[in-house]
Amino acid sequence: MARITYITFDGTTYEVDAAPGSTVMENAVRNDIPGIDAECGGACACATCHVYVEPEWMEAVGSAEPMEEDMLDFAYDVRPNSRLSCQIKVTPELDGLVVHTPERQA
Repeated sequence: MARITYITFDGTTYEVDAAPGSTVMENAVRNDIPGIDAECGGACACATCHVYVEPEWMEAVGSAEPMEEDMLDFAYDVRPNSRLSCQIKVTPELDGLVVHTPERQA
């Protein structure tokens, strides 16, 4: 298991245990984390699971693939550390990952 911390726009913190192989988005939905809508269910087709990855985790999380980069064009307030949480696979190396939700989704 990997512990993921979600911090909502209002500063509320949620910590969840995530199974390897799942996604950051799936764990947010399963645990009713506010601010991650996931309208397409994880198909990388809507940009409503947009998160900001804490800068110190960017290398561990990895870069966005071209399809994800294209979808991020539709996200609200995109930053250098923006990712779609449906595209971040949980691995043991991500134990302690911290992500923030934006003020609103696309």
